[in-house]
Amino acid sequence: MLHQFETIIVGSGGSGLYAALEASQRSQTAVLSKLFPVRSHTGAAQGGISAALGNVEEDKPEWHAFDTVKGGDYLVDQQAAKILAEEAVQAVYDLENRGLPFNRTPEGRIDQRRFGGHTRNFGEAPVRRACYAADRTGHMILQTLYQQCIKNNVSFYDEFQVLDLIMAENRCKGVVAVELATGELHVFAAKAVLFATGGFGRIFKITSNAHANTGDGPAICARRGIPLEDMEFFQFHPTGIKGLGILISEAVRGEGGILRNRDGKRFMEHYSPTLLDLAPRDIVARSILTEIRAGQGIRGDRKIDDYVHLDATHLGKDILGAKLPDITSFCQTYLGLDPADSAIPVLPTAHYAMGGIPTDIDGRVIRDGKGTIVEGLYAAGECACVSVHGANRLGTNSLLDLVVFGRRAGRHIGEYVKEVEVPAVSEDVTDTAAGWIKQLTDGQSGPHGGHIMEEMQTTMMANVGIYRNEKDMQAAVGQIQNLLDRYQQVRVQDSGSAFNTDLLELIELRNLLDLSLLTAAAALNRQESRGAHSREDFPDRDDDNWLKHSLAYLNGDTVRIEYKKVDTSIWEPKPRTY
Repeated sequence: MLHQFETIIVGSGGSGLYAALEASQRSQTAVLSKLFPVRSHTGAAQGGISAALGNVEEDKPEWHAFDTVKGGDYLVDQQAAKILAEEAVQAVYDLENRGLPFNRTPEGRIDQRRFGGHTRNFGEAPVRRACYAADRTGHMILQTLYQQCIKNNVSFYDEFQVLDLIMAENRCKGVVAVELATGELHVFAAKAVLFATGGFGRIFKITSNAHANTGDGPAICARRGIPLEDMEFFQFHPTGIKGLGILISEAVRGEGGILRNRDGKRFMEHYSPTLLDLAPRDIVARSILTEIRAGQGIRGDRKIDDYVHLDATHLGKDILGAKLPDITSFCQTYLGLDPADSAIPVLPTAHYAMGGIPTDIDGRVIRDGKGTIVEGLYAAGECACVSVHGANRLGTNSLLDLVVFGRRAGRHIGEYVKEVEVPAVSEDVTDTAAGWIKQLTDGQSGPHGGHIMEEMQTTMMANVGIYRNEKDMQAAVGQIQNLLDRYQQVRVQDSGSAFNTDLLELIELRNLLDLSLLTAAAALNRQESRGAHSREDFPDRDDDNWLKHSLAYLNGDTVRIEYKKVDTSIWEPKPRTY
């Protein structure tokens, strides 16, 4: 079935909905999503969205931009960070005007709280910069934007899984998707396509990511010859619920929660004397693991499943109930404890991809280190790499990234589509997608995809985690290549066409395998430690040789690495101290 639109948005999270909202002012716009939009993973973001409003204490966008660059260990493109910080203020007020119910100060202004790595006066002391709606900020953003899209007549195609890009030379002409309800292939021809498919934390065994976070957009682009940028940098959030990975928001520490070891001591004072528990996430995650390795975890056995405590008991029931109601509920549901009475057992959990589809500041996809634009193809949000997060994202900058660059991309699309015609597409554009589905459903017997998924996640967690070394990462690359080979024999066990979740999971598995390979190969290639990429065999940051973005090209089961210059036009890279 053929559909024609001026703009196609793939993904219905915060960046996709904001882009759709802006693009729909100027073009006929449709959103494709494998989920009902308000079930998108943006809704899981808890703690807040950063903006230097200065409502509670003095703050400036320049300080915010600097913190973003420093927090990203100077791999951040600095002009992009400047745009992020400067446009943050208006973006938050726009959300407020569209109906988002932020918490308020006694004077009626948007309330703000502290978050890791955010400081005043270029690192002098922590600052209250995170605007929040209790601990449901992402959920509120999602609801607000979805309602606005409905109001502005955006078309929605829910439960459609995109399988392939339609490319002609260097121009994107649309996408091919399978309708989950029927199993039928659909062609969506468009002047412009934007990927906003979110992250891919499910390459790891313990993750805060939803089951739907399988990196569909980046994987599809990679198979079409587009490189993925900085894939070696994957953030582990310091405080996931032990054994489950469900996130305990940084907002708990923003409100005064304290990390404690087996002796009940506040250990972050040894690792970050200035910011303590609100140091950047990569530092806190490594500090927790270092404590555990030293036998200072709660059990003290130095095992990988040992843990530390996040203590919020001193905050009291009133603050926890008013400002952290969901976190309180999570602890009661999954741990059987009340955080007002007992400390929370936490371990780092795979959380956020700093890398992804390379874009410029208007969301246009870039295909090489020279900045060559792919005509008609855009990306925004976690699946994209602009790069405002560099080697380590600061908390609350993810929601900000969604709205600032989702909005910018949507506006640029609105202007771009005025200049081009809806492209004609040939009848063979579905051949690749149809061949993939035919292979998976040809009736032959094959191995179960779930075993491959489990092996992939275990391998990535063990060998490409918080601490890395050459031997482990080489093993990971070899194992993922073996799993990709085994994937060729995988077949569905459900032969039905309606809502075939077996087929959907095998499609997602291939995307995750490709992204696992790109992540492991890029990590093996970067011979330094920077931000979330911490190598035991190369413990120091090496600006002379590695102050550059990596571009990883996928070729079957091999990876080629090229590089792109980092924008350091505002601040000179310096050692990172907190």
